[in-house]
Amino acid sequence: MYHTTGFTKAEITELCARIEARELSPRMRRWPPILGLRNALTVTLTYLRRNRVQAEIAENYGVSQPTISRAISAITPLLVQALLDYVPTADELDVGTCYIVDGTLLPCWSWRAHPELYSGKRKTTGMNVQVACTITGCLAWISDPIPGSRHDNHCLGESGVLLSAGPRNWLGDKGYIGNNMLTPFRKPEGGELLDWQKELNKQINKIRYVIPPVRERDAPCRDCGRATAPERWFRTRRGSGTWCTITSGTPRAWQTLTGSCASAALRPGWAAP
Repeated sequence: MYHTTGFTKAEITELCARIEARELSPRMRRWPPILGLRNALTVTLTYLRRNRVQAEIAENYGVSQPTISRAISAITPLLVQALLDYVPTADELDVGTCYIVDGTLLPCWSWRAHPELYSGKRKTTGMNVQVACTITGCLAWISDPIPGSRHDNHCLGESGVLLSAGPRNWLGDKGYIGNNMLTPFRKPEGGELLDWQKELNKQINKIRYVIPPVRERDAPCRDCGRATAPERWFRTRRGSGTWCTITSGTPRAWQTLTGSCASAALRPGWAAP
């Protein structure tokens, strides 16, 4: 159960209780009766954690693939509602703390009607997400997804985080120049950086090295000791108040990315504060 969903049986029971405690709006689907809430929740967590093929999950539960699809479609928005109060916001960032900020692209399918999803930098379609972590590599905040054609600097401004959190102690790459945060010097056109500027860039990059593992690949957080798995993005809260993240290189429908990012807490060790 834990290795399949990232949750213990007790944590899944708590999530079921949270979902049952909320009133379903008339427009929200209910999970398939043949599965029941617990199995439908387990199916959804399994799918979201590893992006497993729905037909494969269906075989494990003795149902059809459309049943699994209906369970995932029904449970995902319920997770969003049940865990909305625990989603980290920009207001929770400590003004005096040094954060490292960077952007990443959540890949999705290509849609002819949505050219704004195409990222010229990464040569694929997706949604841009901004990530802030501490200098020890623990995730502190994730922005809402923005179409992948937009630059990291624009996405950071659209998130509103610069309005509520002073970025003077933040570190970013050259794409964030002009945001009153510490960034490397950009080489002037037709010129070279001075020696002290090269040294400063080197020192900044020595600190910034912790952000790629947080947003991209499997690497342990140096505070909580847990690994961030190579799956799609989810916000996760641990009992210690530390947030960690998971991301995926597997493309999916772009409409599902916003709900997934908002659904929070699909990671081992989740606990309400």
